[in-house]
Amino acid sequence: MATPSVVPSVRPSVERNAARSREAILDAAERLFAERGYGATSLTDVGHSAGVSRGTPGYFFGSKAELWRAVLERCFAEARAAVLAGRDRALASHEPPDVILAAVVSDYFDFLAARPNLVRLMERQALGDGPEYPDVARAAGQEALAAIVVELGFDNRRSREAAHLLLSMVSLCWFPMVHARTYLPAIGLDAGAGDFVNERKAHVVQLILHGIANRLK
Repeated sequence: MATPSVVPSVRPSVERNAARSREAILDAAERLFAERGYGATSLTDVGHSAGVSRGTPGYFFGSKAELWRAVLERCFAEARAAVLAGRDRALASHEPPDVILAAVVSDYFDFLAARPNLVRLMERQALGDGPEYPDVARAAGQEALAAIVVELGFDNRRSREAAHLLLSMVSLCWFPMVHARTYLPAIGLDAGAGDFVNERKAHVVQLILHGIANRLK
């Protein structure tokens, strides 16, 4: 009796290809949404940029609105992961609050500098370009606030103070990223200069530490 031939399963290969296609679509959508905006980007544009058929983005995500949400979710998942990693490093370092705060500012500035698409997406969202999904950002914001409270040793009664501190830090780091080609050149600063990043980090740290010097206890 002949031994029946064994046909290898193709599912693992198919799943890997599907995963790669999905990531390629997200990469292309993130880039196009950031560069052109939500309204000026079509699913066909995304498919072409991702190197897949025009119908594939719709197959994976259903609609442009859901693709937009998936792009935001991935961006904020990266932000949450960075916050958690920074919190763990801070707690393991056993450094005083002022040293920890300097590291937090440095980490956040580097995170933004490495992710210009995220900065542009948030600016477009603030201007009303694209569906709003406040729940997507909320988890990352709450994670960042909780990390600041723990890292700097704030108790629960000072949660609002911690929120204002976080807002100040984000604002001071965010503005140069957004206006690198507009306001900064007008005042003689070059965000691309080799010394700018370190100068900005040092300035923000000193500004914040001076403002809350008596509160870091």
